[in-house]
Amino acid sequence: MNNIGKLPRLPFERILKKAGAKRVSHEALDEFAKVMEDRLMLIAQEATALAKHAGRKTIVDQDVREARRKLKL
Repeated sequence: MNNIGKLPRLPFERILKKAGAKRVSHEALDEFAKVMEDRLMLIAQEATALAKHAGRKTIVDQDVREARRKLKL
């Protein structure tokens, strides 16, 4: 997948710690962030396609929910 840029890593570390991790290596954090960025990009692309199909330029919450459901993510 094409990455549009690096997202901040701190929110991903918080997610992992909230899930129960005591410590997170830099390598694990980078890998987790890459995986999540790829998944987020897929959802964003599908949500954009759904909005365009509906004749809208604006992505709405329903587009994001439907994209996630359609992609089973």
